[in-house]
Amino acid sequence: MGLRQLSSPRTAPKGNATSALGMLIAVAATLLAFEIIQPVDLLLGVGAGILIGGVLAWRIQMTAMPQLVALFNGLGGAASALVVLAELTRPKATPLESSSLVAAGVGILIGNITLMGSLMAFGKLQGVIPTGAIRSRILPWLNLMLLLACLGFTGALVGAPDSMVIMLTLVGLSLVLGVTGVMSIGGADMPVMIAFLNALSGLAASATGFALHNEVLIVAGSLVGASGIILTNIMCKGMNRSLGNVMFAGVGVADGSGGALAAPGGGTVKQASPEEAALMLVESELVIVVPGYGLAVAQAQHAVRQLADELEKKGVEVVYAIHPVAGRMPGHMNVLLAEADVDYEKLKDLDEANPLFPQADTVLVIGANDVVNPVARTDTSSPIYGMPILDADKAASCLVLKRSMRPGFSGIENPLYSSDRTMMVFGDAKDTLLELIAQVKQN
Repeated sequence: MGLRQLSSPRTAPKGNATSALGMLIAVAATLLAFEIIQPVDLLLGVGAGILIGGVLAWRIQMTAMPQLVALFNGLGGAASALVVLAELTRPKATPLESSSLVAAGVGILIGNITLMGSLMAFGKLQGVIPTGAIRSRILPWLNLMLLLACLGFTGALVGAPDSMVIMLTLVGLSLVLGVTGVMSIGGADMPVMIAFLNALSGLAASATGFALHNEVLIVAGSLVGASGIILTNIMCKGMNRSLGNVMFAGVGVADGSGGALAAPGGGTVKQASPEEAALMLVESELVIVVPGYGLAVAQAQHAVRQLADELEKKGVEVVYAIHPVAGRMPGHMNVLLAEADVDYEKLKDLDEANPLFPQADTVLVIGANDVVNPVARTDTSSPIYGMPILDADKAASCLVLKRSMRPGFSGIENPLYSSDRTMMVFGDAKDTLLELIAQVKQN
């Protein structure tokens, strides 16, 4: 029932609550039926979880949502690894079967990789650690050696399930692999990495289920793992790259120290005042909004919806073009616009949006960079060459709202900004949108 409700944006919140309730009932029934804990302990655990979750939900900013998702993935991996370790170390009347021990080793391996990989992703997104990709010829070989060592100790665990040395060595190596595996991932590839870590958290839970012979964990973990793998594949296709290329190519963040009016190739850019930009929008018949991470940073989702409402009052059609890797997590722009109550029917994916750009009078790009970069179509030497982009450069005119001329998270300059069809409006996206709203009302 929960999965069916999750298939529609309108019923997704109810589906999320239904699925969570179902999992709570399954966990509570298991703990009480086998007398694993007392009812009081169960209530304390549920209460603590509700309290922590409630505080997070209340205080978290939408700009920090990718970091929160990364932490959730990490907690899922940690939970799986801890449950397996508890099962391996508890006194047992009969030893575990070989198949269960293999599953336990895999659960420890994937769970710890997910934990440390997610913490690394969180650190990069939060700016706690450098966001750029670390390029090293040694790192892929180090990761391969660590993986082979982990698999070797997983096999050794089958032969000596009571050996704390083997167990702790496997834990340590898998934690290190989680760090080194994500170390080479640049900020531009973080949405793909988060989707992949989500898949790993599900696979860890499923492996734990096999180790414990717990059908609920197997089914739930398989669902999360399968959906995460499908999403990772979709995200990779959205960048025209393989998962291996994402893991090892290291597309990162450039210095981006260019001045406000420095354009790619030494060209010049044209600036528009809010008054001029508002006039362009009002005189348009079709406006396509292209949101990016800058929209999230400025918390401008409500302002862009208000601007769209004002334009629609004047007979202007407004739609939103959503790139699958826009932002810092899968579905980032969808979440932001849903929070602002934007009609889901107005959100167009890549395939739906691109045929509309040649018909558009104005494209309003808000904090998006790489997903509208024509270099992906023209420059074979560019790291993003071949990546499907939103064809904003094919519209009659383009308004770009940015703080400066600095490149996107990939560090690649965007010639769209110096195009004859493009006008730049510099400043905070939310402040600029509020000025545009005021000017549109006056026209």
